[in-house]
Amino acid sequence: MLKSKIHRATVTEANVNYTGSISIDSDLLKRADILVGEKVLVVDNTNGARLETYAIEGPAGSGTICMNGGAAHLVKEGDVITIIAFEVTDDIKEPKKFLVDGDNKFLKDL
Repeated sequence: MLKSKIHRATVTEANVNYTGSISIDSDLLKRADILVGEKVLVVDNTNGARLETYAIEGPAGSGTICMNGGAAHLVKEGDVITIIAFEVTDDIKEPKKFLVDGDNKFLKDL
């Protein structure tokens, strides 16, 4: 089941030299109920790339969305992305879906 979606986030950095993952502002992680280390799907709305990685915590309130490691070759600074988390469950739940502005600040629930 879809668990959560951060829609139209702007990549603030792409760091090929980091060991992997996606750094996400911790305020956005909390709002989306995405745990540090949780697997996420990243969909690049700018170039169509799709990849799986895991979330790591970026500084609260910073708007940080940083693609790390090899994924930084596919998703570049300035790209607009959607970050999606799924959950294996027998329960049907309402997913947490929200839109962010150009600075990666919460804009509204979807």
